[in-house]
Amino acid sequence: MEIKLYVGNLSFTTTEDAIRTLFAQAGTVTSVEVIKDRFTGNSKGFAFVQMSSQQEAEKAITMFNGYSLDNREIKVNPARPREESGRGNFGDRRNDSYGRGRGGPGGGGRNRRSGGGSGPRRY
Repeated sequence: MEIKLYVGNLSFTTTEDAIRTLFAQAGTVTSVEVIKDRFTGNSKGFAFVQMSSQQEAEKAITMFNGYSLDNREIKVNPARPREESGRGNFGDRRNDSYGRGRGGPGGGGRNRRSGGGSGPRRY
């Protein structure tokens, strides 16, 4: 069973190949993904590494958490499942075509049917 690890505090110049070479010392590396900014293409300073077994993942954590790579002390932990950030799901917070807000903090918009409103908008 493959285990995904979070690798943080990476130098922005660290490559996937460098990470793969390092983690291969702990076992079989299935994949490496350096997370990049979608607009600039620059590294965000963290990556995900998949190891082929739980034992190899634990060995990698023990060996490399706090390890100095490219003059940065990297953090290695088991990856957590992705949480819903609310981004991209515009139906929750944006107004529908009638100006009604849909949930979330600061719900936005006034309800035209009841004549209510939340006062002046602040930007």
